[in-house]
Amino acid sequence: MNFFKEMNLGKSLILILFVIALGIPYVLRTNQYQVLLATTVLLYGVMATSWNIVGGLAGQLDFAAFAYLGIGAFVSGTLFIRFNLSPWFGMFIGGLVASGFALLIGIPLFRFGIKEVWYALTTSALVEILKVAFNMWEKVGGPVERCLPYFSGSWQHMRFVTYAPFYYIMLTMLVIALLVNQRITNSKLGYYLKAIGEDETATEVLGVDNRASKLKALVYYSFLIGMTGGIYASMYGYIHPSFFNGPESTKVAILGIVGGRGITFGPLLAALLLVGAQEFLRASLGGEFSGLYLLIYAIILIIVVLFKPRGIATIFQDIYQKFKTKEVKK
Repeated sequence: MNFFKEMNLGKSLILILFVIALGIPYVLRTNQYQVLLATTVLLYGVMATSWNIVGGLAGQLDFAAFAYLGIGAFVSGTLFIRFNLSPWFGMFIGGLVASGFALLIGIPLFRFGIKEVWYALTTSALVEILKVAFNMWEKVGGPVERCLPYFSGSWQHMRFVTYAPFYYIMLTMLVIALLVNQRITNSKLGYYLKAIGEDETATEVLGVDNRASKLKALVYYSFLIGMTGGIYASMYGYIHPSFFNGPESTKVAILGIVGGRGITFGPLLAALLLVGAQEFLRASLGGEFSGLYLLIYAIILIIVVLFKPRGIATIFQDIYQKFKTKEVKK
């Protein structure tokens, strides 16, 4: 009976939060900049939640998030510019190309046992290599910013007069990323990945195919972010090699770690707190005190790391455990 009460409580909280999220564009409808900031928070929520599959569950310190986002953006954007293919289809193709590229990189890395700091350095370098390569690749624009065709208010071409539709598209992507996370976590693959994250040598001795499991995690992660890249390109209306952004890839990994590695809702909570605070501070203080938001953001980050090293999500887990203990005593 208590199990069903716990399930109903969790579902009720999620439903309440989802309803609140649905109403945000309506509340902010007079200020499109704030809608864009809210959409940006959701973007990092999607990316950090996707990162949790390979970085949280499998324990691989991946810094290539914006490599896959950039590939997805360029594939979707180029197909739209050259062949007038709707980004609704282009984003799926971008996700497939991103996951295919991830496989090409992941197979040799995992085959030769590249892991921990060496894996982190390799994936970090990958973002910069792609940035240079796309700057030199004239057929997709080179260093020149390429604008996507604009059709005012066209749903077919994912071109809108406000940012609200992008907010809802990104919210849908977030729900998909959370569901994929939850499904993997409760599957056999999820148990394998958790074991790999704890001790790769031990899992290999037990007969787990570490390489295949990590590759599957990498494919899920890169596909979700590649799809998000197509939305990202449409939202900003152009494609450019600056999409391959190393520091932002590091930020995604930080959100996954600070939120709570392996906890489904942890990275999302970190994105809401840290990215939300960063965007709010930049919008409100950036003009008057340039760079001050970075200092405040860093202080928030240090406090979280010092007092909750296992992640923000553990705060809510502790609260829930105390609530459950009181219920049992009654």
